[in-house]
Amino acid sequence: LALRIVAGLLANLLSSICIVFINKWIYVHYGFPNMTLTLVHFVVTWLGLYICQKMDVFSPKSLPIRRIVWLALSFCGFVAFTNLSLQNNSIGTYQLAKAMTTPVIILIQSTYYKKTFSTKIKLTLVPITLGVILNSYYDVRFNLLGTVFASLGVLVTSLYQVWVGAKQHELQVNSMQLLYYQAPLSSGFLLCIVPVFEPLTGDGGIFGPWSLPALVRLSMTHTQLSVKTHLTQIYNMFGHFKFCITLIGGYLLFHDPLSVNQALGILCTLAGILSYTHFKLVEQEEGKSRLAQRP
Repeated sequence: LALRIVAGLLANLLSSICIVFINKWIYVHYGFPNMTLTLVHFVVTWLGLYICQKMDVFSPKSLPIRRIVWLALSFCGFVAFTNLSLQNNSIGTYQLAKAMTTPVIILIQSTYYKKTFSTKIKLTLVPITLGVILNSYYDVRFNLLGTVFASLGVLVTSLYQVWVGAKQHELQVNSMQLLYYQAPLSSGFLLCIVPVFEPLTGDGGIFGPWSLPALVRLSMTHTQLSVKTHLTQIYNMFGHFKFCITLIGGYLLFHDPLSVNQALGILCTLAGILSYTHFKLVEQEEGKSRLAQRP
C-alpha cells in the first residue's frame, strides 16, 4: 500500500509539472491555438475516463445532462482561461495567480452559501493575497491581457470548484463519475465555438502544417493528462511541493527574471498557503474528534 501511495504521488507530481511546462513550451515555441488545445485535452480526458471505467476503476452513474450543463460550461471556462493565463504570463505569475483561488472560494462560500470560517483561516488569506500582489507588481513581464486572463481563470476556477463539491453531494457521485459526463459535454461546447475564435487550417490552425517536434510535445501533454485522470487523491503538502517545483522550473527553463521583491512575494504566498493548510487540517481533526465523542 505504501509503495502504491508513493508511486501515485510521484506520477501525479510528474504529470502535473509536465503538463504546465510542456503546454508553456508549446505556446512559446509553436503558438498552438489555445482553445483548440483545451478541446483536445477534454477529448483525451474523456477517453482516459472511458478506459478507466472499462478497467473497472470506477462505475459510471447515469446523470441528467440538464443538471450539469452549467458545471460543464464552467469547466470549459476554467481550463481555457487558465491556459490563456499560462500563455500570456510568466510561469511564476501564472502559478501564484492560481493561489488566489483559495481566497475567492472562501468569499463565494461565505457570501452565497453562508458558510463560516474561523478567524485563523481568514487571516491566512492576507499573506496569500499580499504575496500575489507583490509578485505581479514587480513582474517585469507583467501585462494587462495576462492579468485579465489570470483573474478570469481564478474566478471561474473558484466557481467550478464550489459547484463540483455541491454537485457531487447533490447527485451522490464521485469526481470520476461526474467528470465522465462533464468532459464530453464540455468538448461539445468548445467544438461549437472554436471555429469562431481560432483557425482550423493554415498557420496556427489545428489542421495546419505542424512540425513533428510540435506534435510529439502535444502528444506528451495528452499522455500526462491521461495519467493524471487516474489519480483522485492528492495530499496537500505534496501539492505545495509541486507549487515550488513548478515555480523553480519556470525560472530555469524559460529564463523568467526574478527580482528580490518577487521572491518575497512568492515566500509570502507560500507561507499563507502552508498556514491555511495547517489550520484547515487541525480543524478537520478537531471535527472528527468531536464526532467520535458523541454518544
